[in-house]
Parts: sequence; structure tokens; C-alpha cells
Amino acid sequence: MHDAYDELVARSDPALVVVTVAAGEDDHGCLVGFHTQVSIEPRRHLVCLSHANATWTAAGGATHLGVQLLGPGDVALARRFGGTSAHDGVDKFDAVSWHRHPTGPPLLDVAAAWFIGAVVARHALGDHTGIVLDVVDAAATDSPFALHLGQVRDMEAGR
Repeated sequence: MHDAYDELVARSDPALVVVTVAAGEDDHGCLVGFHTQVSIEPRRHLVCLSHANATWTAAGGATHLGVQLLGPGDVALARRFGGTSAHDGVDKFDAVSWHRHPTGPPLLDVAAAWFIGAVVARHALGDHTGIVLDVVDAAATDSPFALHLGQVRDMEAGR
């Protein structure tokens, strides 16, 4: 049963996003594959952060998170946010162009689209925490935004 489920999930090839948060003087971000819209009105989105990730710790007291959709050519950026860790002293925002949203989270300048969500709920979901966001701001470019897990499947995940 588990093998069949694991194969089904592996073949679904979900779109990836970078979730960012400001925590005091520090900025954090991670690559996330577990996310989805969960309400039409109000507009709500669920992002799930791994407990092994420094971004999860930083998001624990956050009021807002940034969610950025990368384009298909942003594989190196996805690897930076998904394969390195602040636990190892890596500043993922070093040498990356970004700006701060008025609500706090950093936003990547190359993001093909982004939205800011106010945290309305947190739910324990096994080794991840699901954070429900009320969408309060958003923008999109004309660029495609569809970087998928299959493009970085060989990457060893950071923490």
C-alpha cells in the first residue's frame, strides 16, 4: 500500500513555491511542495512547512508569510531555497535580489507571481505544520510560473 501511494505522489509532480517570513532581524525562506488553495471566499491558501526546516521555526510567531511562484527557468533559485539551510549558517537571501513587503516578509524580485497571506490558523499535520493564510496582497507578471518538483527531484533537501 505505501509503495503504491508513494509512486502516486511522486508522479503527481506538484508545483513548487518559496515561502518567506521575517522573524525579528532574520529573514527565512524555504521551497515548499505541499500547498493549495483551500477557500474561494474568503481567499485562503494552505502552506505546509516541515518541522525540520528553519523557516518553520521562524514562522511560528509570524503574522504574515510571503508565497512566491517561480518560473520554469528558476531551478537554481529553487535549489538555493530547497537544498540549503539556515541551520547550517546559510543566508538564502545573500546575493539574491529581493524587497520587503510592508507586512514584513521578503519577496524575491524574480518571482513570476507572489502573494502575502495573513496567518489565520496553524494545524499539526504529522511532520509538517499546515498554516492557513488569508490572502491580503498579490501580484503576477506575464511570465509563466510553473516550476515543478520533477525539475529538482534529484536535490537533497535542506532542513
